[in-house]
Amino acid sequence: MPLSAEARDTSGLKPAGSGPQVALFIDRFEWHAREMLRAFTRIGARCVPMRLSACSFDTRRPSGLMIPGFGPRLPDFVLVRAIGLGSFEAITLRLGLLHAMIEQGVPVTNSARAIECCVDKAATSFLLYKQQIPTPPTFALQSPRATRALVRRECVEGPLVLKPLFGAQGRGLMLIRHESDLPDIEAMAGVYYLQRFVGREQNGYSDIRVLVSQGRVVAAMTRRAEHWITNIKLGAKPEPVVLDAEMADLAVRAAAAVGADFAGVDLLRGVDGQLLVIEVNSMPGWQGLQSVTDFSIADVLAEDLLARHGFAPASPAELAS
Repeated sequence: MPLSAEARDTSGLKPAGSGPQVALFIDRFEWHAREMLRAFTRIGARCVPMRLSACSFDTRRPSGLMIPGFGPRLPDFVLVRAIGLGSFEAITLRLGLLHAMIEQGVPVTNSARAIECCVDKAATSFLLYKQQIPTPPTFALQSPRATRALVRRECVEGPLVLKPLFGAQGRGLMLIRHESDLPDIEAMAGVYYLQRFVGREQNGYSDIRVLVSQGRVVAAMTRRAEHWITNIKLGAKPEPVVLDAEMADLAVRAAAAVGADFAGVDLLRGVDGQLLVIEVNSMPGWQGLQSVTDFSIADVLAEDLLARHGFAPASPAELAS
């Protein structure tokens, strides 16, 4: 849904021509990166796409940080599209850099804390549970013996979904009906993360992806697939959907629960009709969602970021000058 007139009110904001400098952290210069670069440029911000791996701590500098493309200064704000692959040490360093930017007064969307909470699915589930947001029963264990006992007990009521704790885009998901279905724990990086399977087959499977920005719904779609894994990258088909008040409220609350300014929230109705939050993604893609949305999602996200940090989009005259 497009921005309301109230949300587009830019009175009292500084014009973008006065110098917002944006660091866009990406892994590859793919579709989303290009869309965000164009969107920031259209509203007069200078956007520098780069990998977090190119940044470093440097205590010779006043800020203690080196961010390529910004010289001795730091960006006005940061949008994190990707952390990038790397060792545990490399990822820890990159998250440390995001924490440090916040310490130096640079607004980061999403914050390192929000990213940590969403990348770790167990932390997401815990925070949803803590905020009394409905989500499937969830378990995260490090003991194969305890996990086998759990599966024997819980699968009496139905199957469980095994997910990589740090997985994304529907990769590595398995349906567990018996303890013999469990892979070796080494294959799961030492952690079994399990959720009650709540999907229901009705001429295929479906769920709802909701994109939330700054405490409101930007756009949403239904994802339909023949398989119970309903990810667009794995072949699911996007369809437009109009959210009711319950869906919109649940998505906004889920994003707030993990501290995300911008998030992709996955909703699913269980067999009993209850609406549940399955996952919250702090670095969501929206290419499939854009295909069923009649306005530029990137434009909305860029304007939201500028407005949140006190900048109005540049006027046509400023852009031409």
